[in-house]
Amino acid sequence: MINVGIIGYGYWGPNLVRNFNDTDGINVAWAADIDENKLKLVKSRYPSTEVSKNPDEVIKSSNVDAIAIATPVSTHFDLALRALQAGKHVLVEKPMAATSEQCEQLIDEADKRKLILMVDHTFPYTGAVTKIKELIDENHLGEIYYFDSVRVNLGLFQHDVNVIWDLAVHDFSILDFLFDEKPTGVSATGIAHINDQPENVAYITLFFASNIIAHIHVNWLSPVKVRKTLIGGSKRMLVYDDLQPAEKIKIYDKGVSLANDESNIYEMKVGYRIGDMWAPRFDSTEALKKLVYHFIECINANEVPITDSHSGLSIVRIMEAASQSLLKNGAPQEC
Repeated sequence: MINVGIIGYGYWGPNLVRNFNDTDGINVAWAADIDENKLKLVKSRYPSTEVSKNPDEVIKSSNVDAIAIATPVSTHFDLALRALQAGKHVLVEKPMAATSEQCEQLIDEADKRKLILMVDHTFPYTGAVTKIKELIDENHLGEIYYFDSVRVNLGLFQHDVNVIWDLAVHDFSILDFLFDEKPTGVSATGIAHINDQPENVAYITLFFASNIIAHIHVNWLSPVKVRKTLIGGSKRMLVYDDLQPAEKIKIYDKGVSLANDESNIYEMKVGYRIGDMWAPRFDSTEALKKLVYHFIECINANEVPITDSHSGLSIVRIMEAASQSLLKNGAPQEC
């Protein structure tokens, strides 16, 4: 039995507590939050769980083996570092920390103490994204040309991070999971429409050493919620619509072939291939349930998580570079 302490019972914390409680071999021993009313809610739902307004009481408890952190980004580093120093395995909400330097410190601390440090990037554990990776790895799409994503909605405005750190982080984690290569550079443009608040609209382009290009549009000021990704390949093309209740993934047997007309060097012949569309089936298990189970598996077997600390560091570096590009009106930055 692994005893877990949850720090933060705001937006994401209740989901963590529920999934940890529903997983065999786990006991949610402690929950901490600064809001007394939220702690009362925990106690009413899970009477056996101890509660505290002081996260150190959870971190220092001899009855806790692992800590899950679901608090604002600015607090991730301090809480995760104290948990690791106390000998606890750590699952930290995305993004891993506020800076890449903080991520590196956490990695060093976890490696020194031989502890699991995992980031709660949920999308790589969804059945849809797992199926997309399988299709790419098995060459169903052919050579990948582009990744084009739109992730927009009305709110929720964040005060400590901009829309890239809040929304685009999901697409960065999907890219990191789907493709073995890391982006070499990033260009980002965006704007803040509310004075003294972070950027609420942004357009990000990621460059790779290969032929892949990725573009991500994120927006807190959209009248509709959209979660749609297009992936184009030399063999087939794919549309992933996360808001669809069924057929979230659709694969189109469409493409083009180009050939120069030898009789006319100024004319290019374009051939269009239009075939069938099909929607593959995939595992519909809740992603967070799979993530929590994977976290416990990694602790028990001392295995490297899918969304490990190095993946978390890579994603934070991309966001830092994107933020620098924002300040420089889209000038490309290395990442």
